[in-house]
Amino acid sequence: MATPTLDAFQVISDPSRRKMLMLLSEDSLTINSLADNFDMSRPAVSKHIKILHTAGFISIRDIGRERYCTLKPDGFRELQNWLSYFDNFWASKLKKLETLLNNKLPN
Repeated sequence: MATPTLDAFQVISDPSRRKMLMLLSEDSLTINSLADNFDMSRPAVSKHIKILHTAGFISIRDIGRERYCTLKPDGFRELQNWLSYFDNFWASKLKKLETLLNNKLPN
């Protein structure tokens, strides 16, 4: 069965996945090391990892008998693009307000 495609906001909507991303921002971790930080079953952790991997937030590489998870930028791009749109929106509104106020105030 194929994993349904989630957008980046659906992926980060889960607090456990956000915590996993924060942990991985410090260092690459094995799946077992990551699982040690959560009070959930190993299959539940694996499901979250699969979602993060499928959405492009992490890569998984096999080294010996261990599987290491590492952050990758792909999944974060959708978030950054969305936030950048609104950063630009608000910057434009504030610039217009500044211009309006400068034109209304006496010199």
